[in-house]
Amino acid sequence: MFVLVRIASESIHLTRFSQPTTVAAMNSARTGEDDSSDDDLGGIGVWVVRDESGWQLGRLDDDALGSLDAAAKGIRELRSGGAAFALLDVDDEFFVILRPGPAGHRLLLSDATAAIDYDLAADVLDELNIEVPDLDDDELEQTDPWGEGDWALLEDLGLPSGVLEIIVSETDLFADEHLESIAERMGFAERFEQLLDER
Repeated sequence: MFVLVRIASESIHLTRFSQPTTVAAMNSARTGEDDSSDDDLGGIGVWVVRDESGWQLGRLDDDALGSLDAAAKGIRELRSGGAAFALLDVDDEFFVILRPGPAGHRLLLSDATAAIDYDLAADVLDELNIEVPDLDDDELEQTDPWGEGDWALLEDLGLPSGVLEIIVSETDLFADEHLESIAERMGFAERFEQLLDER
C-alpha cells in the first residue's frame, strides 16, 4: 500500500506504509484485528565480512530482522577473524547497520521514527540510550525521518561518515536502495544484489 507524505521542502514522494510490530500489534491482537508480527517482516539481513581474500557475504536468519540480539548472535557465530557487520533491511522501510565488538555494539539506525512501530528499531535506540520518539500519527506524517547512531562505524572499512550521512539523507529511497548504495560504495555491490534477488 502506498501513501502520500509531504516532506519539509513541500515536495511529495511515495513511501510504503508498514505494519506495526510492537505495542500497536499487541493492541490489535486484543481487539481481534489481523495485524503483522515479527514473523511477517519483509526485508533481508545480510552478514558482511572482510578477510584476507576480500569481501564475503551471506544471509542471516530472518529472526535477525526482529531482534537486535538475534542479529548480533548471527554475526558472532561467524567466528570471523576479519571485520564483520550486519546490514538489516526491515520491510524496505528502514535499515540498521550492526557491528558487534568487544566493548559493545556499534550501531546505526536510518530512521529513528521506525522505533514507534518496529521492535528492532526500538532495540537499537535502547542500546543507544535514546528514547523512542513520542509522535502521534499526524505528527509522524509531517516529520522527516532522521538517523541515529555511530556514523563512523564503517569508516575504517572505506565508508566515510559524511558519505553515510548523505546516503541516509536520501529520504526518497527505500531501505534496500540505501543499502545498495552502501554496498556499491564499499565494493561488494554485485554479491549484495545477488542476495537481494534471491530473497
